[in-house]
Amino acid sequence: MFNKEKKPKRFISKESQSFGLGAAEVVVDTVTGVNYLLMHSPDGITPLLDENGKVIVTPVSDITEE
Repeated sequence: MFNKEKKPKRFISKESQSFGLGAAEVVVDTVTGVNYLLMHSPDGITPLLDENGKVIVTPVSDITEE
């Protein structure tokens, strides 16, 4: 039927911060290494960019689930 093995998480939280009625969280895609800014209230998601406008990518080998 179903594979009972636990699948690794696709996204992991790298950092989070609360402010007022909202919160922001940096999440990393464990497959591609792309870093995203996830906003809570209002909801939204966008890739994080460096000072040159390029997507911030964490090497997949450096990603650890805490």
